[in-house]
Amino acid sequence: MTRQPGVERPAKRLAFPNPLLVVVSGPSGVGKSTIVAELARRRPQVVPIVTATTRARREGETDKVHYHFLTDAEFEKLRQRGGLLEEALVHGYWYGSPIDQVRGILAAGRDAILTIDPQGARSVRKLVPDALLIFIMPPSIEDLAERLAARGSEDPESLAVRRRDAEAEMRTTGDYDYVIVNETGNPDGAADRIWEIVQAEARRDPPRRVRV
Repeated sequence: MTRQPGVERPAKRLAFPNPLLVVVSGPSGVGKSTIVAELARRRPQVVPIVTATTRARREGETDKVHYHFLTDAEFEKLRQRGGLLEEALVHGYWYGSPIDQVRGILAAGRDAILTIDPQGARSVRKLVPDALLIFIMPPSIEDLAERLAARGSEDPESLAVRRRDAEAEMRTTGDYDYVIVNETGNPDGAADRIWEIVQAEARRDPPRRVRV
């Protein structure tokens, strides 16, 4: 059809999918942070939430990049003013998800992704029933134990505790929407699988209604 002179076509409106709150969870040492970092690097639509914690920084970690490293008093102040979507005491340290970050990302039409432990994931499910929960599973408990030992940041007693906790957490996968195995040396594969899930869920009918 010939376009009539002087008649402007309306600009095509960009349609953003219904933004999702994605929770990536799993036992300590399974590689959650590495997978999410790779996913965010490849897919700018997905924005990680930087978790607040009272634990000390490990070698190679940067404040406000890997975590918001807070004192106990700072964490308590943030909690008291309602600044956390969820919080959990894990291995003697507090962890929490800053709610302003979550709201800001969702308001921009992008997907907010939380990397948290199973206790935190259960809290988010109660508060935001339509959050998308994904559990990251190791190939085996022996493989996970080797990964934890390779970090070199735990004594034998702590490693034993983390292994017992991991075994218990791996029995809760029925609470999640999806389970992904993070094969050793292939975090890219797990990141790709999460992106496939996010795309499929964004097209779901009826859509997830995320209210934070």
